[in-house]
Amino acid sequence: MADKNNPLTLDEYQSLAARTAGAGGNGERRLIIAALGLAGEAGEFANLVKKHTAHGHAISPETFADELGDVLWYLAEAATSCGISLGDLAQQNVEKLRRRYPEGFSDERSRNRED
Repeated sequence: MADKNNPLTLDEYQSLAARTAGAGGNGERRLIIAALGLAGEAGEFANLVKKHTAHGHAISPETFADELGDVLWYLAEAATSCGISLGDLAQQNVEKLRRRYPEGFSDERSRNRED
């Protein structure tokens, strides 16, 4: 079992998260439920950020983590329904970012991106 000294890999998380994926079923329905859930949970996280920044609410890191965990669960569901591993998804994204920003983020490269 993973712990702080040996955290889960993204693919391990995806596999474990799939154990609780009953409501979505399979195929297109799973994809739809994952997409709607991902949008909803991202909205809940955004609302916490709004409350914190615009209204001065004290939001604990644990509360942010709880909502981000829900986002991660639906992201794993979406990836699974598309036949994509989270590990591969993360690797592909890092490679894309390295191509776009080989020296790290810059405003100039952001404004003049080719892709």
